[in-house]
Amino acid sequence: MVYHSRRERFIQLFTDAPAYRLKQLESGLFNPAFRNWRDVSNMPEAMREVLGREVPWMSVTPTLLEESAGKDTFKAVLTVTDGKQIESVLMKNPRGWWTICVSSQIGCAMRCGFCATGKMGLFRSLDQDEIVDQYRFWNEFILDHAELPQRITNVVFMGMGEPMANYEQVRSAINTLLKHTDLGLTRITVSTVGILPRLEQLLDDPLWPHIRLAISLHSAEPITRKQIVPTSYDDFLPKLKDWAKRYLKKFGNRRHHLTFEYVMLRKVNDTEVHAKLLAMFVNEVGDVRVNLIPYNFTGMEFQSSLPKSVDIFMKLLEHHGVTVTKRRTMGDDISAACGQLITLTSTLSS
Repeated sequence: MVYHSRRERFIQLFTDAPAYRLKQLESGLFNPAFRNWRDVSNMPEAMREVLGREVPWMSVTPTLLEESAGKDTFKAVLTVTDGKQIESVLMKNPRGWWTICVSSQIGCAMRCGFCATGKMGLFRSLDQDEIVDQYRFWNEFILDHAELPQRITNVVFMGMGEPMANYEQVRSAINTLLKHTDLGLTRITVSTVGILPRLEQLLDDPLWPHIRLAISLHSAEPITRKQIVPTSYDDFLPKLKDWAKRYLKKFGNRRHHLTFEYVMLRKVNDTEVHAKLLAMFVNEVGDVRVNLIPYNFTGMEFQSSLPKSVDIFMKLLEHHGVTVTKRRTMGDDISAACGQLITLTSTLSS
């Protein structure tokens, strides 16, 4: 299947259209008053009719919507352009507005042991419209529910898939969101297991927007990391350290730091030895924050760290001068928490 973005399809359909028509199309997609091509009233009626026949207004369609018991998290199963499915999550953030967790692929090839998505394998990457339309879907959703807070303030690429394995489409989607929404650079975070060739690429890529990056580290001990992240390799950690230093030297500032994500796994990576190795690694890099994540997915061999172990781990990091936070689990009752996103419907076997 050859995919053409809405932008590409418009250019194919209207070869002689002035450039401002394309701008009208793109801005119309983000106008909350518009729900289909007919509504884009500043474009000619004949053009809107053609668009209505040839170009989908939305590339994702909700198949299932679930709400957590705490009413602070929603999860949508979305059917995409070829009938396959992804999951996307809307979460209330500490400011009382909304954060969207978007997917960048259908499944994932990284096979991280703590993650349900990794059990699916990789079916394909999402195109930029399918990524952007997760934002548009949730924006329409909250507008249709006046009782909910009416603003999306953050987007995190922490859903299904490895964003750096879909670099160009993720980059295009982020630039589109930055252009047509009030999201700023520090309100978008891309989480990656650490695809070093792509991380090197973004250092000198003029098109890459310097949003926040979160590296899924999970251990500063190479054997342990490979146990958790099978795609890791012997010299990954020293290479990551070198890259992180250069990244922070070039882009780091008071509001722009790196985050190392760390899923807490009982008797695997939550010992005092692991805490000290992590602290040493962080301090050698520089302005890095550590975010400890509860283990939510129980379909693998791991178990969640005990609360006491997490507290000791945090205190050891803080003792060594590391800025550390603990992620609040949200939506685990609807399998919407970190590591729980998975679709196993028949459409995925096609």
